[in-house]
Amino acid sequence: MYTGDITPKTSHKRTVENLDIERYMGRWYEIARYENIFERGLVNVSANYSLLPDNTVRIENRGTTRSGKAKHIYGTAYRPYALMPAHFRVSFFWWFASDYNIIMLDEDYRYSVVSGNNGKYLWILARTATLGSEVMDKIFTFLRTRGFNPSKLIFT
Repeated sequence: MYTGDITPKTSHKRTVENLDIERYMGRWYEIARYENIFERGLVNVSANYSLLPDNTVRIENRGTTRSGKAKHIYGTAYRPYALMPAHFRVSFFWWFASDYNIIMLDEDYRYSVVSGNNGKYLWILARTATLGSEVMDKIFTFLRTRGFNPSKLIFT
């Protein structure tokens, strides 16, 4: 695992500059996402993040299918670049890792926006299962300034 001080050339979605990793840990509810093959058809999705002694993050994602069947998967994440504390490499399968960029985070750690590097992946996460319209409007404005299309979001 590389922990040097260079930033990835492919990270075109700038991350938040400061992240208190311990405050970010815990349960996050998926409010909305761009559809992706890994979560296709899932609703009531949540993620629980736990910091491990080696500073990697254990991830447990849970959701249900539309027919009500519970699904869950475990993964790990690490921060490959010391100067980008809100950029992670996440793996749920040993042969595949993807980028997890925290691009928006409110100061109280109540909601977060996460993207991949290529613009195909996007999630709106919150500590509660819903967000008010004022917060969603703020997030949508932010997304548009970053080149994302909020109309592509699927609310879960």
